[in-house]
Amino acid sequence: MTTLITQVKSKLFIRSSQKSMHALDGAYASLLRGRSLDFEDLRPYEYGDQVRDIDWRATARHGEPLIKRTKATRRHTVLFLVDSGRGMKALAEDELPKRDLVVLLTGALGFLTVRHGDDFTVVHGDATGVRRLAPGGTEGALEHSLRTISRAIDDTAAPSDRDALLRFAARTIAHRCIVVIITDEAPLTADTDRLLRRLRVQHDVLWLTVRDAEPVLPAGLPAATGARRRRDADSGWRIPEFVHGDAEVMAELAAQEAADTAHRDAVLRRHEITHAEFGGQDAAVPVLLTMLNRRSHARI
Repeated sequence: MTTLITQVKSKLFIRSSQKSMHALDGAYASLLRGRSLDFEDLRPYEYGDQVRDIDWRATARHGEPLIKRTKATRRHTVLFLVDSGRGMKALAEDELPKRDLVVLLTGALGFLTVRHGDDFTVVHGDATGVRRLAPGGTEGALEHSLRTISRAIDDTAAPSDRDALLRFAARTIAHRCIVVIITDEAPLTADTDRLLRRLRVQHDVLWLTVRDAEPVLPAGLPAATGARRRRDADSGWRIPEFVHGDAEVMAELAAQEAADTAHRDAVLRRHEITHAEFGGQDAAVPVLLTMLNRRSHARI
């Protein structure tokens, strides 16, 4: 049976030249690893490395770009806060399970964490409670975490409770971490705002939004996309077939989504939290790379 980490790697190593992997490596290293003045070694420049890391004297001597590597001042811990409520059992924007996209995002950043010698830990939960997995730093530990997340989403019957995850982190995680929040498009609450402000005092925070599939489809699509089976993941309410293609309903839903999105973006921007939206698995790696590069250049 193919492991989940193998599936994640297949998405990361997109091309035989591994340019995508090199780019992610460079963005991750620049973003998360500590810097010092202690020289470690030189290595050839790879796509995705920062220009400021080029050793220009060594480059001139050897005739090819060389990167100066320094010893990291400390190891980092990446804390994944993963929403595993029943809302994650629904479909993502690409009409594939959100659960699989959650596993891909956690696995991709987790793999980069392990690859660079940092540690990670996973906290997941729903309205019935929050569970914290043991910290890890190996691919085996990551595989266990990914399987636990996938199984938790499959087995849950409880609604999501994003604020409970944030509250848990704010109350129990004492040492500084890089906190990666993986959740969906559910509107932010006043408690979410308050908890994010508290987390940002101590931690570096990233927010990854998994976009939901459209609940109401344009005219002409329902028969081809299985609209007759479309249900709300939380309530189980079946969306009537006659609603699909209704311009007024679609406009009202779009307006509400735009308002929720604007509010979320304003809150995250106010707290200087880097954010990216993920609609499907095929575009996940490029979006992740863009997000990491944006952060590494902004240095927020």
